[in-house]
Amino acid sequence: MAIPYLRPGEQVVLYDGVCKLCNGWVAFLLRHRLDRRVRFATVQSEEGKTLLRHVSMPVDDIRTIVLIGENGHWLRAQAICRVIKNLHSRWRIFALLRYFPDAVSNAIYNLIARNRYRLFGRYDDVKHLSPDFPERFIAR
Repeated sequence: MAIPYLRPGEQVVLYDGVCKLCNGWVAFLLRHRLDRRVRFATVQSEEGKTLLRHVSMPVDDIRTIVLIGENGHWLRAQAICRVIKNLHSRWRIFALLRYFPDAVSNAIYNLIARNRYRLFGRYDDVKHLSPDFPERFIAR
């Protein structure tokens, strides 16, 4: 079944648009030439909510990054490792983290995710990175 808003071969990263850490990560990916087939949307956007519903995830309490592609969807550390694999730079070596046991990598991810606002801060409203890279974002 076709994924809403995506062309064949594309993937989408859904992230928390008020989280400073999450926005920083997306900006990092864009700066380091992430494969153009990977696009972005915030979980707060209508497009993001539609995509979450498409993979049968709740839309009102998302505490993880989500990667959605033709072959499925991934959460937490697995999503991050799959995204890193698409970088065109020396950062790709970090994709090897996918070989850590899921229990370990997800425990670390969950610890950071639970404390992300306290450690890194949050924006009052959804931060829009799209003016610099409009073609990379599904929701504008």
